[in-house]
Amino acid sequence: MPPLIAIVGETASGKSALALELAQKFNGEIICADSWTVYKGFDIGTAKPSAWERALVPHHLLDVADPVEGFSAPMFQRLTNQVVTEVTSRMRLPILVGGTGLYIDSVLFDYGFLPPHDLNLRAELNLKSLDELLARADELELDTSTIDVRNKRRVIRLIENNGVLPTRRELRENTLVLGMQVPRDALQSRIAKRVDAMLTAGLEHEVSMLAERYGWDVEAMKGIGYREWREYFLGEQSLDETRARIIKSTMDLAKRQRTWFKHNSSIHWVDDRCYAEDIVTTFLNKSTYR
Repeated sequence: MPPLIAIVGETASGKSALALELAQKFNGEIICADSWTVYKGFDIGTAKPSAWERALVPHHLLDVADPVEGFSAPMFQRLTNQVVTEVTSRMRLPILVGGTGLYIDSVLFDYGFLPPHDLNLRAELNLKSLDELLARADELELDTSTIDVRNKRRVIRLIENNGVLPTRRELRENTLVLGMQVPRDALQSRIAKRVDAMLTAGLEHEVSMLAERYGWDVEAMKGIGYREWREYFLGEQSLDETRARIIKSTMDLAKRQRTWFKHNSSIHWVDDRCYAEDIVTTFLNKSTYR
């Protein structure tokens, strides 16, 4: 298994900057694990790597999805595995970086995803109460001990897949996972500065153009930095209120990311880039890949 470096953490924690430094030092190429930067045209609000950064180090899986068609974790997993093979064939180091936990873990733990759900069946099940769904699962003799039976969505998914559950393997061999950690007060300050930089760079104009082109209902327009503008353009909230909503949404995202990644005991948490370089050097020296 070829070596793979993964860098995870909360939004605005410095993951991308660390990945850029490591890629330059260790002859690497960056694979972006972000569920929003995959969309074409969604640039400022997603903090997509700049043209200068992409010229400095090759970046992959940016602008690979059409906003109307959407994107998914299974698609990301398949494309990332292809990129890892291609990067390795060039004798370069693949560096997976991002904050979308499902995307990252699908690669690190080789998730076995279930087939897409039947839209008609999903619509039928959504109309039922939780008690009705549990009764349906009991009639089908499905094992509910492996899911949260208080979660209606999980029960629906169990019924849709006739009791078959997705699989997750052990951590991928020859893989190092680094996590960037930042104190929460410092993180909030970073997020506020990032949002202000986005506004200065023309986020309002970007959102206006994208909303006119795609409307507000496509999946890409539901991302942070975009969905908060709808009331602004309807004249129902001020620019300051829009800014505050984006900052709050981003802080809420950071909290969810913290919760997701704290369950991965394989992460080496760092707050110093020099320390991170030392860990990567040791890892590559021990790598069994030839």
